[in-house]
Amino acid sequence: MHHRMLFVATPFNRVIALDPSSGAIRWTFDPRIARSESNPEGFVARGVAVWDDSLVTKTSPCATRVFVTTLDARLIALDGVSGLRCEGFGRNGEVDLTYGAGILGADAARVNLAVTSPPAIVQDLVIVGSAVRETLGIGAASGVVRAYDARRGTVRWSFDPIPRGPAAKSWRHWHADDAKDVIGGNVWSLATVDTERALVFLPTASAAPDFFGGNRSGRNDYANSVVALRASTGEVAWSFQVVHHDLWDYDVAAQPILAELSRDAGRVPVVIVGTKSGMIFVLNRETGVPVIAVEERPVPSSDVLGEAAWPTQPFPVYPPPLLGVGLSPDSMFGVTDEERSFCRAAAAALRNDGIFTPPSTRGTLQWPGPWGGINWDGLAWDQERQRLVIALKRVAMAVRLHQRSESTERYAPSGIGEELSQVGSPYVATRVPLIAPSGTPCSPPPWSLLMAIDFGARDARVAWQRPLGTVPWLSQYPQHRAWGSLSFGGPLVTAGGVVFIAASQDGKFRALDVDSGAQLWEHQLPAGGQASPMTYVLDGKQYVVVAAGGRSGIGAPGDWIVAFALQE
Repeated sequence: MHHRMLFVATPFNRVIALDPSSGAIRWTFDPRIARSESNPEGFVARGVAVWDDSLVTKTSPCATRVFVTTLDARLIALDGVSGLRCEGFGRNGEVDLTYGAGILGADAARVNLAVTSPPAIVQDLVIVGSAVRETLGIGAASGVVRAYDARRGTVRWSFDPIPRGPAAKSWRHWHADDAKDVIGGNVWSLATVDTERALVFLPTASAAPDFFGGNRSGRNDYANSVVALRASTGEVAWSFQVVHHDLWDYDVAAQPILAELSRDAGRVPVVIVGTKSGMIFVLNRETGVPVIAVEERPVPSSDVLGEAAWPTQPFPVYPPPLLGVGLSPDSMFGVTDEERSFCRAAAAALRNDGIFTPPSTRGTLQWPGPWGGINWDGLAWDQERQRLVIALKRVAMAVRLHQRSESTERYAPSGIGEELSQVGSPYVATRVPLIAPSGTPCSPPPWSLLMAIDFGARDARVAWQRPLGTVPWLSQYPQHRAWGSLSFGGPLVTAGGVVFIAASQDGKFRALDVDSGAQLWEHQLPAGGQASPMTYVLDGKQYVVVAAGGRSGIGAPGDWIVAFALQE
């Protein structure tokens, strides 16, 4: 909400401006993306960004600009008052993001590049990442991050997380012949800006392909990292890698959280990073040095020809990994004895040496799976109470590498069960959630958790946790409320100590007490609330709004914007 306008982005990149008190439509804009073409992420949009031009009067055209990124790789600037294009920005109010992004040229980038998250804005710069087909393999679009002039749309600087030459600081952690063709390391999620320090914190993805790293030997620095850039130049201030030589699609998916930890010596500015592997890293905001100690621990080696998994991975001393460090076949779940036996047998057939077990040709049990753990939707911070609220997914995956001769070489957009071509590697990968015949996850419930971690305690202990949501078609089982549901959507914490979250398969919007986790209220939404809510105050009244856009993969329909007013 900005200047008494509530801006909404739809899955097809339409922008709708609403009256924030009534929901009445002020204007709409349609970029007319092709709805029949595939893209790396399906039809996903996570919002827009808004910027005020301090060099013009408030009544000037485009004094307030709404920046929307599109699935066909455009950055468009709109007048916040009228919804018309800002003509002085790029060409006809837009910039073609494929230009300069393709290792194999603009045509390849156009096919393999999309943007699903809003840009970050600092000063007069619009900073844009991208979603690229990491599962595709080498070539195609790079993971370059660029800063555009907010007025003209010209490129002010660019940063490629993959080093293309010895001048890059991370070059020594890559093999020179590998880095020239590797894609990925991209920023598909939301970057975070520290305006006071003029730093931009980038959450980077894996280098490609996701499940085989023989073509990208080394630690793969800047991939699977938080990279802090100086906003004015794009220069790297510091970086911290949460997964070395990723083989599990463990992108840094959650937006980095800016916080201040209360310590005896005063408040320490930190950035908090939640990961798909279920770990929480707390880093000094200015230096990247861990404020809570991190240890390098040995992890399983690869048995795949041509692969050299990194021998250690970073683990925070506390809190411990939120999903543990492994999952045994005996712990597998089933709603009946037959399904439990099915799930145990399926798990027992896979390689399973605990967290960070590399993919294998026999199949590997991946726990946590590539959904997380913690994904893009996962974190909210309560500064006063020093509590981190987390939406945590708990679904195991089976990942298998196949000799390329065993499988056709094709790419299918993400869904339940995938074949991933991994072009340029000797292996095609498949990944499938471990699911019983009835459709229930084999991993032990709850299948999602909402939890709070108390960073006021020296050991950052879990203050409370509870299953999140229910699965409607399992309601005939008396214990179904303890099982949670597949949940996609994040929490919001208000200054009054109330946690709001939708996310779950049952379509309910819930309010909970941040101190105890007790549920205070719930409301049945008209569509699936697979998004993170927001709050604002207008004319003395506080509103909480959720985009109930649904998610097809879990049977949640869309699309509504639903607003609630808190009692005065």
